[in-house]
Amino acid sequence: MLDVGLAAVSALECGVEGVRFAGTAALPSAMGAVFGVLAGAVLVLRRRWPFAVVLVSIAVTPAELGFLMGIVGLYTLAASEAPRRIIGALAGMSLAATLIVTFVRTRQNVSYEQLGSYGWYVPLIAVLMSLGLTAPPVLFGLYVGARRRLMESLRERADSLEQELSLLADRAEQRAEWARTEERTRIAREMHDVVAHRVSLMVVHAAALQAVALKDPPKAVKNAALVGDLGRQALTELREMLGVLRTGEQVAALKAADRALIPVRAPLAAVGVAAAAAAAAAAEDGPGMEDIETLVGESREAGMVVELAVHGPVRAYPPAVEQTAYRVVQEALTNVHKHAAGSKVMVRLAHRSAEVAMQVENGPSDGGAEDAHLPSGGNGLLGMRERVTALGGVFVSGETDTGGFRVSAVLPDRGAA
Repeated sequence: MLDVGLAAVSALECGVEGVRFAGTAALPSAMGAVFGVLAGAVLVLRRRWPFAVVLVSIAVTPAELGFLMGIVGLYTLAASEAPRRIIGALAGMSLAATLIVTFVRTRQNVSYEQLGSYGWYVPLIAVLMSLGLTAPPVLFGLYVGARRRLMESLRERADSLEQELSLLADRAEQRAEWARTEERTRIAREMHDVVAHRVSLMVVHAAALQAVALKDPPKAVKNAALVGDLGRQALTELREMLGVLRTGEQVAALKAADRALIPVRAPLAAVGVAAAAAAAAAAEDGPGMEDIETLVGESREAGMVVELAVHGPVRAYPPAVEQTAYRVVQEALTNVHKHAAGSKVMVRLAHRSAEVAMQVENGPSDGGAEDAHLPSGGNGLLGMRERVTALGGVFVSGETDTGGFRVSAVLPDRGAA
C-alpha cells in the first residue's frame, strides 16, 4: 500500500511536470502527461528493482521530472543489499545529472546583467540543489540498511545462542543421567560385595554351628561368636555406605539453588558433585590391600582351606586400586563359598613395576560338602569386571582344566589418575 501510494503521488507529480515540459518543448500536452504518468509510476517497483527506478529518475532529470521518484529511489537503493560501489556509482550519476540540469536551468533564468559581480551564484545554487536532492536520501538509506542488517545479525545470533543453550541443556541432562546411572551401579556393587560376602560367611558359620551344637559345645560357642562378629562388621560397612549416600544427598541439596540460577549446568553439577563426593569418600574409607589377609583369615575360620601367596615388594597404591583389588578377592572367595564349598583355594598377589595382579583359583568342589543354599543373582563376576575395566585394567574368569574356577585381574598402578 505504501509503494502504491508513493507511485500514485509520483505519477501525479510527473504528469503535471510533463505537461509543463511539453509546453516548453512545443509538444502536445497529452503526450507530456502520459509520459510523466508512466515515468512516475515506475516507483511502484522500488523494492524489487531499485536500480531501474534510479536509472529512470536519472533519465528524466533533463526534463525536470521525478524529484520524488529520485529521492525515494536513492533511499531504497542505499537501504538495500546492493554492493556499495553500485550505490556510489548511481548516486554519483544522479548528483551529476541534477548538478548539470540545475546549473543550466538557473543560468538560463538569470541574465549576465542581473548577476553583475555575483558570478558565483549560479554554481552555488547548482551545488546546493544537487546535494540537497541526493545526499540526504543516500545517507539515510545507508543508515537504515546498516541498522536493519545489525538487527538481523543480532536476531540470528540470539537464535544461535538459544539453540546452543538448548543443545547444552540436552547434553547436560544426558550426562547427569549417565552420572546417576553410574552412581546407582557403583552403589549396587558396593552393597553386593558387603552383603554377599559377610552374609555368606554368616550362613556357613550358622550351618557349622547347627552341626556341632550338640557334639562340640566349645566349637559351637566359637562359631556363634564368629557369626556375631561378621554381623557387626556387615552392619558397620553398611552404615559407612549409607553415610556416604547421605553426604551425596546433602551435596545435591546444596546445588539446588545453583540449579535454579544456571539451568544448563546444574543437573550435571548436582549429580556429578554428589557422585564424585560419594565415590571419593568410598575410595578413601573403604578397605585396602592390607585387609586381604584378614579377609582370607575369615574364610579359613569358616572352614575353607585358603593359601595366600604374595610376590614382589609390597607398596601403597591409589585408594581406588586398593579397594578394587580387595573387592575382587572378596567376591571370588564369596563365590567359592556359594558354589564350591569344601574346595581348596589359592590366592596370589603380584606387585609388579607398574601394576598389581591378583588371582583366586579354587579346585573342584567337594561333593560331600553340604550345600549352603545361598542365593546367587549372577552379578558378582559382572561387578568385578566393571570395577577392573573402569580403572583401565584387565579381567579374566573361567573354569580350569581340573574342574575348578579361576578369577584373574590386573590393575595399573596409576589407574586412579
